[in-house]
Amino acid sequence: MSTEQGSHSNYRRTLGPVALTAVGLGSIIGSGWLFGAQRAAGIAGPAAICAWVIGAAVALTIALTYSELGAMFPKAGGMVRYGQYSHGSLAGYLAAWANWLAIVSVIPGEATASVQYMSSWKWDWAKGLYDGKELTGSGVALASVLLVFYFFLNWFAISLFAKTNNAITVFKIVVPALTAGALMYAHFDTHNIQTAGGFTPNGWSSVFTAVATSGIVWAYNGFQSPLNMAGEARNPGKSLPKAVIGSILIALVIYIALQVAFLMAVPSADLASGWKALTFKSPLADLAIAWGLNWLAIILYADAFISPSGTGMIYAATTSRMIHGVQENGHLPGVFGKVDKKTGVPRPALLLNLVVAFLFLAVFRGWGSLAEIVSVATVISYITGPVAVMSLRRIAPDIKRPVMLKAMPVIAPVAMVFGSLVLYWAKWPLTGKVILLMAVGLPIWAWYELRKPWAVLKPHLKAGAWMVGYLFVMAAVSWAGSTKFNGQGYLPEGWDMLLVALIALGFYVWGVRSSWRNPTLVQAEKELAAEAVAEESAEAELAEVK
Repeated sequence: MSTEQGSHSNYRRTLGPVALTAVGLGSIIGSGWLFGAQRAAGIAGPAAICAWVIGAAVALTIALTYSELGAMFPKAGGMVRYGQYSHGSLAGYLAAWANWLAIVSVIPGEATASVQYMSSWKWDWAKGLYDGKELTGSGVALASVLLVFYFFLNWFAISLFAKTNNAITVFKIVVPALTAGALMYAHFDTHNIQTAGGFTPNGWSSVFTAVATSGIVWAYNGFQSPLNMAGEARNPGKSLPKAVIGSILIALVIYIALQVAFLMAVPSADLASGWKALTFKSPLADLAIAWGLNWLAIILYADAFISPSGTGMIYAATTSRMIHGVQENGHLPGVFGKVDKKTGVPRPALLLNLVVAFLFLAVFRGWGSLAEIVSVATVISYITGPVAVMSLRRIAPDIKRPVMLKAMPVIAPVAMVFGSLVLYWAKWPLTGKVILLMAVGLPIWAWYELRKPWAVLKPHLKAGAWMVGYLFVMAAVSWAGSTKFNGQGYLPEGWDMLLVALIALGFYVWGVRSSWRNPTLVQAEKELAAEAVAEESAEAELAEVK
């Protein structure tokens, strides 16, 4: 038995479809629902409603590609593995690095959101937690306490995590639904859509930018969490797709209701300077107080701890599984692949993520700045799924696929186009900054890979070249693009997005054709075959007993 198999045997397959859906929904409904409506409205005005729908469509197409991959390889930290299986170490590492950056930075983001909401309390010590742009020293200290709290909730056992998360998720669904309904009942001014510039005060380009940077991608990115917990899933072939797709659709309904409620509840006097000028510290709670719903404000202040804390707890769990996956890909020391036999928790990985979360909190002290970075890094990680799923159909057709959509040859390139468009919509120079952040992780890859013989390394470099090229080309297009997306204006509006779509399709074809049967994939096939034999033997023994 391999070391990997041994470590995975310490995980407990205790999570069914309900628990996994709670994991997905609990990740999606975090701090995004507390701040996303105001931030999206500030960018796109009332058309922010469309931004949530577009974001859900993007997430669904990409999630469908990952659902097939997750069911094929039901292992912990699944999202950081698929690129490695299809293209080897370079593409696999870049995808894993982007994915991990996007997810681990959510943990301090959720803690920041809780403290930022708390700053609206009437006491002076609470008001001193946030200066209007970022957390103060006392705010960072309190957010650090929350990070430690998330850490300890995950330290002891997966069963404790599941029970705690299911309870929190129920609360996280009820409170947003109650908030939307109460605000709509208290004040529903449809004239807000006509005032302050109409439905699209900043044009349709702002709607697309809202998808990329207002926290919408941040929110829907939670669909990954069930896939990263796949090593603990019962019957992953059925439960993972249900959890991934179900959590996105439920969240879409909740987020649209909240966005509509926010748009109609803003007092008309506050819109004199436009949607962008809104400066609510605790948007939904401030509106509740404005319309005399003090009881709702109290619930919201409480939920400002519960919702982000529930999401932070989930991401602390899923990122530790991702670190385990990166270690098994060969890019971290062996200690981070250890899983505690008694609790089924990868504790060293959990510790590493806690340290990194502290670093992010020290650098990015505001929810908005974190949301932008997380969203763009997330989109970069998305492009692996569409390419990997069709690559594996080409190079590993015999692997059992519990989920296999006939429409995947169409869905995958569409998902690649959607992901690339969202990356472009994020605007220059943010796209360039995050792509530069991708390069920061390359020394780790180089430490492990460049010591290998050229004959061993060459196919990994050749197979991963498409992803390196993609990042450079997308950065160049973002810089040269339409002024609507902060580019230099060399590309006219409309033609710029057509070019992005064509570039996405070109790199999609290159990526699928460059996949190869690398050693990681061969090893994974052997392990899947061994597991299938073990399951058949167990079923045969059970039949004999009966």
